[in-house]
Amino acid sequence: MPEGTGALREVLPKQGQLSVEDTAAMVLCKPKILPLKSVSLEKLEKLQRAALEAARPPEEAPPPSAGAAPPRP
Repeated sequence: MPEGTGALREVLPKQGQLSVEDTAAMVLCKPKILPLKSVSLEKLEKLQRAALEAARPPEEAPPPSAGAAPPRP
């Protein structure tokens, strides 16, 4: 056998029917779970919450309780 032609040679039938079975099979892969919110949107919401907290006036100290003695002058 000459070099480079390969070890197998093609054989076709002289009579009868030639059939080739080529069936497509479904290949299942792991589903990809997408986030409901993008990372950019979450960062933007965090910045907005921080801006609202900074714009809010500071809370004052709670008033003294009614049972406490008044401060002395």
